Amino acid sequence: MKSPVKILLAEDDELFRLGLRMRLQQEADLEVVAEAEDGETAVDQTKCQPLDLVLLDIGLPGIGGIEACRQIKQHQPTLPVLVLTSRSEKNLISRLIGAGAQGYCLKGIAAESLILALRSVAAGASWWDSTATAEIQAAFQDVPSVPTVEPMSARSNENPLTPREQEILALVAAGKSNQEIADVLYITPGTVRVHVHAILHKLDVRDRTQAAIMALQRHLIS
Repeated sequence: MKSPVKILLAEDDELFRLGLRMRLQQEADLEVVAEAEDGETAVDQTKCQPLDLVLLDIGLPGIGGIEACRQIKQHQPTLPVLVLTSRSEKNLISRLIGAGAQGYCLKGIAAESLILALRSVAAGASWWDSTATAEIQAAFQDVPSVPTVEPMSARSNENPLTPREQEILALVAAGKSNQEIADVLYITPGTVRVHVHAILHKLDVRDRTQAAIMALQRHLIS
């Protein structure tokens, strides 16, 4: 049996955190193994024990959620962070992308949707709340407001990706997990992982979110 996803729950509202923990504990594949009430504690908790995912309130006391996310990703670049927030402004989304978050959910989201978001992010996908789709699209198109992803040696205009890699990157940008991409393209998840690894290497970026930003900014996918 596959071990459950180990989650750090970082939320300063004690009642809200308790409710979240109780609801998540009802899911056999999810396990809250650590909690934090402020940004510094959240960062420290990620260094103390093995985790699969961080569910992070953006309004944490202390250094705050965005800075906590940035520090967590500096120490553990592969640890997914899903942000909880009550705001959805374009500037906030840009800052979350720059901090390395895999996505965010608005507070008040249905429990089933939050659980789906957690499972998707844990599986390697991005998750951006549907109510903010327009803001995210605008953020991608408005280059000055988005942290520019500028590796990819010499920034040549020609597309370094093969047609298959472009196809997969388009699905990555749509927030699909490896399994979902495999189902759409009738290939194995292992093959998808190989392609994603090649895409990250060719674009010289560290994760799927940065690859998606670059793809949209540089028109590498339609």
